[in-house]
Amino acid sequence: MTFEYTYKNIKIIVTVGDITQQKVDAIVNPANSLLIMGGGVAGAIKRAGGEEIEREARQHAPVSVGKAVATTAGKLKAKYVIHSPTMQKPAMVIGEENVKLAMKGALDCAERIKIQSLAFPGLGTGVGGFSLEKAANIMISVLKEHIDRGTKLKEIIFVGFKNDLATAFKNAIDKILT
Repeated sequence: MTFEYTYKNIKIIVTVGDITQQKVDAIVNPANSLLIMGGGVAGAIKRAGGEEIEREARQHAPVSVGKAVATTAGKLKAKYVIHSPTMQKPAMVIGEENVKLAMKGALDCAERIKIQSLAFPGLGTGVGGFSLEKAANIMISVLKEHIDRGTKLKEIIFVGFKNDLATAFKNAIDKILT
């Protein structure tokens, strides 16, 4: 399942798959402030890309929710990993504001490092325990505000590990961007 949209000349793709396999300038790690890459998306990134990603990330810790840092991407197809904390400590249940701040932090970091393509997983939808639909709506709303202000980004990919998250992203885009 893959869907493509265009919003203000920015290509937005929704797909089902493994974020660590995306051929983009950067992928987003919904991190914790300590930048410990244990489970969930962070663990998958570390397993696929190598321990050096976590070692480099930890040099920047702690990173508050709403801020983000970029590291190299090790063996991944991406050039960078943008670590955007959704929670202070590993495995915390989070709320709406954390998703909003993490999305803004990741997009701001993408602009700072001057990339053109970026892939997102669900922010806060794993160990954070946040609803897929609510997270998708918040993420797409923040993206719309970001694009409306002007961006150097050319392509954004929303990657659902399973169909349910991809469907939530698609529904949010249909509601907010079209």
